[in-house]
Amino acid sequence: MTPSGKVSAHVRALATNVANGFMTVTHSSFALLGLAVAFAAITLVARPDLRQVGEQRLAGWLQARQPMLATQVDLDSASAERPIAINPKELPREQAAVAYWLSKKYRVAAEPVAALVNEAYEIGKRTQLDPTLILAVVAIESSFNPFAQSAVGAQGLMQVMTRVHTDKYQDFGGHLAAFNPVTNLRVGAKVLQECIARAGSLEGGLRYYVGAANLPDDGGYAAKVMAEQLRLRQVAGVRAAATQVAAPANKLG
Repeated sequence: MTPSGKVSAHVRALATNVANGFMTVTHSSFALLGLAVAFAAITLVARPDLRQVGEQRLAGWLQARQPMLATQVDLDSASAERPIAINPKELPREQAAVAYWLSKKYRVAAEPVAALVNEAYEIGKRTQLDPTLILAVVAIESSFNPFAQSAVGAQGLMQVMTRVHTDKYQDFGGHLAAFNPVTNLRVGAKVLQECIARAGSLEGGLRYYVGAANLPDDGGYAAKVMAEQLRLRQVAGVRAAATQVAAPANKLG
């Protein structure tokens, strides 16, 4: 046999030995696994108390997971129902006019602003809050920057104090939802509604909203918001400013 033939023979022999060893180990592993399963089954049959403990732990784990899964599904479906951008041309004329005006003034895209305008009008129907008031607060608070954050922790479009109003974000998945534009608009409108109801007037409610209720001066905040609201009402074609009515706090959903 030539030297190359001997090398080939040795390589084949080595490969055969490796394959046989692998098969032996595999069969042994399966055998051990089978024995382990059989032993566990026998143990559970012989010890009903162990089986019961195992079933209880499994049931507890499944119950702990169920709310988490349900929340994820609800949030996903809820997010799908709340568009973050709309073609302004699809809105009613009044809303479209407001959306285009805000887009131009604050240099933001018209489509996401249109979605916020539409959401503000929907919130207004449920809360008796003027939608132009909601949008005016957004304008003064964040200039329509959904990722805005103040030095004291106010976040999002309406600069809600997330730490103070964490409970209001629970239905939306937690405090990080403060940076979801539509969610922040809903939570901010609820806070604004509660402030107006507490103060009994629009101007007083705005002072509460900005945290200046107990201060001698609000720095002109209420005047700025009300002036912006008046401009928005003019853009929308509303002739006279309606009196704000504080709705019951539980109507905003």
